[in-house]
Amino acid sequence: MLHRQYPTEIIKKAWDLGLVNATVPQKYGGTGVTLFEGCLVAEELAYACTGITTAIVANELAQAPVILAGNEEQKTEYLGRVTKEPLMCAYCVTEPGTGSDVANITTRAEKKGDKYVINGQKMWITNGGVANWYFVLARTNPDPKCPASKALTGFIVDADTKGVTKGRKEWNMGQRASNTTGVTFEDVEVPIQNVLGAEGAGFKIAMGAFDKTRPPVASSACGLSQRALDEATKYAFERKTFGRPIAEHQAVQFLLAEMAIGIEVSRMAWMKAAWQTDNGERNTYFASIAKALAGDVANKCAADAVQIFGGNGFNSEYPVEKLMRDAKIFQIYEGTAQIQRVIIAREHFNMFKQFNA
Repeated sequence: MLHRQYPTEIIKKAWDLGLVNATVPQKYGGTGVTLFEGCLVAEELAYACTGITTAIVANELAQAPVILAGNEEQKTEYLGRVTKEPLMCAYCVTEPGTGSDVANITTRAEKKGDKYVINGQKMWITNGGVANWYFVLARTNPDPKCPASKALTGFIVDADTKGVTKGRKEWNMGQRASNTTGVTFEDVEVPIQNVLGAEGAGFKIAMGAFDKTRPPVASSACGLSQRALDEATKYAFERKTFGRPIAEHQAVQFLLAEMAIGIEVSRMAWMKAAWQTDNGERNTYFASIAKALAGDVANKCAADAVQIFGGNGFNSEYPVEKLMRDAKIFQIYEGTAQIQRVIIAREHFNMFKQFNA
């Protein structure tokens, strides 16, 4: 079906306009815009389609570890590739049995001379089937007692390397324009030059990437929420019951008001998180607050928009049905809504102890 096809031409046009790889430094061919500016772009794109936006923002997730920990050769080669032509990349961390539990990934990388040999399977990888290269997190220390902070290593893996197999496109509930696949690694040889940072530094690098990418995800959720509010408001003035537009009924007004409250606060949260990064501040706390809140608000706004549309909202001929399907993933990917709360609580406790020492 047309709406399930990967939007190659749309993404190419976005790339031509400089909307893809927005936060790659100018030194490596990017536009070098701030994270705040990149989030503004993501929100506007998501207003139209979060599936396409996810495909674009996922590029930034894969690039973030390279920007954070890559050496000059790695940055020049792999960031340069995606800025010279419209190529995609992917962040390969999630596995069939480990989603939020990153510390227990089973993909292994064994050092053999001047290379590593990777074996394992990744799942739910955005851009997995169309990527030119991957950021791959693998276990280099087989000792189960070794903490994740020392056991995992990040690699840059070319997608055309022998032993890399791209899985079929998954048919998801929403965001169907996004390409989501599994990726299997069978005796994949990766040169030692493609290790990011150092052996054992992968977990820290992978988690650090989320601080940069959760604000764009939150802003994308805000874009969907804003679309839901605008569609519901327009419909509320068009639809009449009991001789007057439903916008005049207080029950509908309250739904729209709650949507507006959630959107404005979510937007301020991602703005705060993005501003912190752009000003050299650690943003883990606000990045998780923004992601958790915006994801929940997107789901509520989409569901309430369907409610305001009534029976029409449940029909695929109207726009809000798609918004409701697309919204759910915002509570799941890049750290579930529950994991965000774990992070927020941890950061809160750390601050409490610091100020009450």
